[in-house]
Amino acid sequence: DKEVRAIFLRLFAQLFQGYRSCLQLIRIHAEPVIHFHKAAFLGQRGLIENDFLTKVLNGMAFAGFVSERGPPFRTCDLFDELVAFEVERIKAEEGNPPKMIKHVRELAEQLFKNENPNPHIAFQKVPRPTEGSHLRVHILPFPRINEGRVQELLQEGLARSQGAHPATRGDKKCVVPAGPPVGTFSCS
Repeated sequence: DKEVRAIFLRLFAQLFQGYRSCLQLIRIHAEPVIHFHKAAFLGQRGLIENDFLTKVLNGMAFAGFVSERGPPFRTCDLFDELVAFEVERIKAEEGNPPKMIKHVRELAEQLFKNENPNPHIAFQKVPRPTEGSHLRVHILPFPRINEGRVQELLQEGLARSQGAHPATRGDKKCVVPAGPPVGTFSCS
């Protein structure tokens, strides 16, 4: 499923390439409003007559996309990097399926790493108790917890986590890279 998600990530990165250059920050309200200039975006890409992209840009999902991803200072992610820095790579891979597949697999691997930052920690599912198991007499009461041992384990865990390097990028806010302007893309 990560490869399918990576394909859609590339598709939307290609569709919205340069969208940041058509964002306008309106500060006449108490809270700044971010507006997307659809006509400029479609005009600069030569896609004014494109029904599909026009409908995508007029949809509620795109309005949510703009409100979530429009702020110039927020946490960046894989999509932002693709839109800003991978423009030439995506263009070069258009006629070369093996390179495109390789890139999709790299993106899928990155998506997997982002969702599973600690792959060595495996969560085991606890089986559901069988019907009537609560009626059994031979079940022993839960043992008392040794508070000293619990504190010891907590201190050990804290010491390990403070010395360890984070596996993935933290949620630090940064200036979102704008990428190249819309006019630099050819429509295909």
